[in-house]
Amino acid sequence: MTDPLVALARRLQDDYGALDAQTALRHVVLKEFPQRVALVSSFGAESAVLLDMVAAINPHVPVLFLDTGKLFAQTMQYKDELVRLLGLTDVRVLEPDSQGLDFLDADSTLWQRNPDGCCFLRKTVPLEQGLAGFDAWISGQKRFHGSARSAVRAFEVQDGRIKVNPLAGWDRQAIEAWFDARGLPRHPLLDMGYTSIGCHTCTRPVRHGEDPRAGRWSGLAKTECGIHNRPTGRQGAVERG
Repeated sequence: MTDPLVALARRLQDDYGALDAQTALRHVVLKEFPQRVALVSSFGAESAVLLDMVAAINPHVPVLFLDTGKLFAQTMQYKDELVRLLGLTDVRVLEPDSQGLDFLDADSTLWQRNPDGCCFLRKTVPLEQGLAGFDAWISGQKRFHGSARSAVRAFEVQDGRIKVNPLAGWDRQAIEAWFDARGLPRHPLLDMGYTSIGCHTCTRPVRHGEDPRAGRWSGLAKTECGIHNRPTGRQGAVERG
């Protein structure tokens, strides 16, 4: 027997997967999941595109922002700039549990000892809590980012919810074209060579010819934080070091 959520994802893919991103988003926000969908945004290098699209449809859609406590100051400033510019009214800042930090990362070096555990503590757990009550969430994953994202579809199932990836088929040129056409400000770290921006502890500028996400967890086999593609054994990833 087919899982109902899997069947729903297939139906959504059939109905909207071939539509342009903003049209598909409009159906998701207004028809399929009214008041039951959130946009998860890092306010990173490409985030303004989806934020702009959603704001044009309904600026009251909840936007979930993971403040890990280790983000670049420029990201926090960029978030405030985009919120004002786009008129977003419901940006929810999700932070790691303070008791969990005290117990598992008291010296704030878990990212060095156990990067999967650090991401789990500072991103995955807060997002799971923040998504409570929502039936679907919107993500900025794109196939051109490569690695685990190379086969991403517009509609997927993850952890009992529909995950919507409206920009799955977009490339860098499409992203840049939207920024230009809409006059959107760029993340200030782009001029310094950061093409994918996460925590300052685990992000470096990308060198010429490298994959757009090569600057994330450089030198490690790790390519994802876990909120999209969770590493094997993720449930037990955090240990007190």
